[in-house]
Amino acid sequence: MSLNKAILIGRLTKDPEFRYTPSGVAVAQFTLAVNRPFTNSRGEREADFIPIVVWRNTAEAVANHLRKGSQVAVDGRIQVRHYDNNEGRRVYVTEVVAESVQFLSPANGTSASNSNENRNAGETYYSDGSNDGFIPDDELPF
Repeated sequence: MSLNKAILIGRLTKDPEFRYTPSGVAVAQFTLAVNRPFTNSRGEREADFIPIVVWRNTAEAVANHLRKGSQVAVDGRIQVRHYDNNEGRRVYVTEVVAESVQFLSPANGTSASNSNENRNAGETYYSDGSNDGFIPDDELPF
């Protein structure tokens, strides 16, 4: 038996990066700032900055509706991949591959007081499960 599950709530540190793989699969990447549940010795709250990857329809929704500062809930799995960089060194990347992304704030990051601006808050986008999110390393656009 094995289990690989990550559930995160945080804010985007910048606008999502959106691309298509050479075979035409939509993929978006963003970094999620997630506050730690405690403060440091100076009384300051620290955050972890976690790379997130989303595929297909979810990637398109993320690219169309989320911006820097948007708050989201991500449900996914941790993935570690590697590649050889231009200098021939092996680079390891740890990221969360999202199975679903729930928008927790309005698309433009403002308060939810204007219902027209809040049209995407609360919506959840799910991966279609095709290919279990697996894309060969040579097709990754990052």
